[in-house]
Amino acid sequence: MPDITLTTSGLILWAITGYLLGSIPFGVLLTRALGLGDLRQIGSGNIGATNVLRTGNKGAAATTLLLDGAKGAAAVLLGRALAGEDAAQLAGLMAFVGHCIPVWLRFRGGKGVATFLGILLALAWPVGLTCCAVWLLTAVLSRISSLSALIAAASSSIWMVGFGYGEGFFLSVALTLLVFLRHAGNIRRLRAGTEPKIGQK
Repeated sequence: MPDITLTTSGLILWAITGYLLGSIPFGVLLTRALGLGDLRQIGSGNIGATNVLRTGNKGAAATTLLLDGAKGAAAVLLGRALAGEDAAQLAGLMAFVGHCIPVWLRFRGGKGVATFLGILLALAWPVGLTCCAVWLLTAVLSRISSLSALIAAASSSIWMVGFGYGEGFFLSVALTLLVFLRHAGNIRRLRAGTEPKIGQK
């Protein structure tokens, strides 16, 4: 659809819509529904799929991964369908923010990797698929989720330009910076050689 010039109220609407979609804490809801305990009291306390995996329930972890990605994608697709590309990018950015600082969990959320990948898949699917492949390859080689996320995020802007999606370049840069900020503790542990591997409790 053609781009629509957003008014201030339109910007606010899509920012709120994206934020609310992103703030749904699927990991917490699933582990609670399955009787696995409070995810925030398990492992790293993170609400994402990697920490859900530490409960030993691989199905719950996979479902969390898919749903956290889907909410980012949904924000982008809804914004694009109803209000154009600017709304899609704003909603996607705010979905990421919503996952990281959800109002429902007193603003203590996750690190947003699955949501980040979902946003990229909806925004520019070749970029999203390539970043997923980069994450998977790094994860297979290193067995470290955070390292995989950082490398995939860092490469996203390169793929945006390489695949001809220049309009998504600045969003990918902003999301990458946020991913790195959310992984500050992981980066310190990576440098110290103490970062746990995937599935390690």
